[in-house]
Amino acid sequence: MVTTTLNPRRWWALGALVASMLTLGFDTTILNVALPTMAADLGASTGEQQWMADSYVIVFAALMLPAGLLGDRFGRRRMLIAGLGVFLAGSLLGALAGDVNWVIVARALMGVGAALITPLALSVLPTMFDTDEQPRATAIVSAASALGLPLGPIIGGWLLNHFWWGSVFLVNVPMAAIGIAACVFLLPETRDPASPKVDTLSTALTATGLGALVYAIIEAPTRGWGDPLVLGMLAAAVVLIAALVVRERRVERPMLDMTLLAHRGFLFNTIAATLVMFVLSGLLFVLPPYLQAVLGNDALGTGVRLLPMMGGILLASRTAPQAAVRFGGRATVSAGLVILAFAAILGSRTSIDSGYGYTALWLSVTGLGFGFALMPAMGNALAALPRDRAGSGSGLLMTMRQVGGAIGIALLGSLLAGTFRDRLDVTGLPAGAADTAGESVVAAHLVAEKTGSADLLASADSAYVHGMGVVLLVCGIAALVSALVAAAFLPKPAARERAAGSPEPDMVAATEDA
Repeated sequence: MVTTTLNPRRWWALGALVASMLTLGFDTTILNVALPTMAADLGASTGEQQWMADSYVIVFAALMLPAGLLGDRFGRRRMLIAGLGVFLAGSLLGALAGDVNWVIVARALMGVGAALITPLALSVLPTMFDTDEQPRATAIVSAASALGLPLGPIIGGWLLNHFWWGSVFLVNVPMAAIGIAACVFLLPETRDPASPKVDTLSTALTATGLGALVYAIIEAPTRGWGDPLVLGMLAAAVVLIAALVVRERRVERPMLDMTLLAHRGFLFNTIAATLVMFVLSGLLFVLPPYLQAVLGNDALGTGVRLLPMMGGILLASRTAPQAAVRFGGRATVSAGLVILAFAAILGSRTSIDSGYGYTALWLSVTGLGFGFALMPAMGNALAALPRDRAGSGSGLLMTMRQVGGAIGIALLGSLLAGTFRDRLDVTGLPAGAADTAGESVVAAHLVAEKTGSADLLASADSAYVHGMGVVLLVCGIAALVSALVAAAFLPKPAARERAAGSPEPDMVAATEDA
């Protein structure tokens, strides 16, 4: 096989991969800042905003594993180019979309592209770099993904202040185009014909099962939990996910290897990582409308005000690996979850008069807890597996993280929507205006401006802050329960836990070369 190990163009190719991963990184957070603006311009309810966020995550989670297998069988470069092309097309569609439904379709299409890009961007590195260069190359690519997280809100805020909301999609186009060109001209083609075939049925069961579950959760606040459609979707989700588990346990070479869950260390660390993403995704969904609609910041100001959480994450990335080595993964993960619980409970005490200083405080603590909980959990989960199972274990772990994020947005967003609607005082408003105001805090502000109702404006802010407090309290309780589970069931520290100090691919590597 022709090798490009000594070809100086490999560093240019790495630069293109960095651009691709940077785009995916800030696309993870850029939409959170854009949602209030999009809600106002498109008339999107809270449920529709949830779908704009979740359509991307659901497709990403469902297709990540089969995407890796497609690359193995049909060529990693070819599928990486296809992924970048699909991501570019989805971004163009999102920028040109004229209503909520097309934005949701565009986000789902972008999720297809992201599912192809994420595993394949790292899998091509061994073909370009020798053994000594690979760790640095992997760290650089992973750093790009991590750096995109804090950049997303800032870039999105700046774009929204100067252009229309479609610019948060359009910014992806040149980055994806650069990635495609570099893949065509600089990357070698590699494949593994011996890899398992893509299981179409398992992929379909994953996507439809997760989609049905999220649909039921999002629609429940509006329709009611006893609504036949909601109950039918919940039942369908249970059946589809159960069928997936049964199928994966019976096939000879499963796509989702459930036997990995028999490893206690892998199982409970994966649960911890999933619950951390559940809390964080829900928090990032409910916070921007508070900063933008209630506190009155513009989009760029909202993005900048999310940075204290990123500061906490960066601090944790410096100290969590050492803590895991010294005290063990169980103690570090449990402590991180306790810190996360404390931050969420602190945030739940936010009042209408608290101001941003108080928010910055608990956001910083949130980032610290997130870093201390997630990074050792990821490292320990993979360290608990035999070396030859690390690949499949990593795929399952990343899939579960995405599932946790999708359910977090759906469940906590629905809790917020129901609480806000119940708390909002629409006395004296016509029925149509009252229904519109109940859709979201942004919609309530628009109705208040049109009707000149200062009482509605005050009620909307108060109702949203109350709903956010309820969500954060639930997050705090979930994190505290997770901490107790981690302390009780994670394996005791062992010598091999030094591996837990290794950086988590898409977070910690950002600081390794900082």
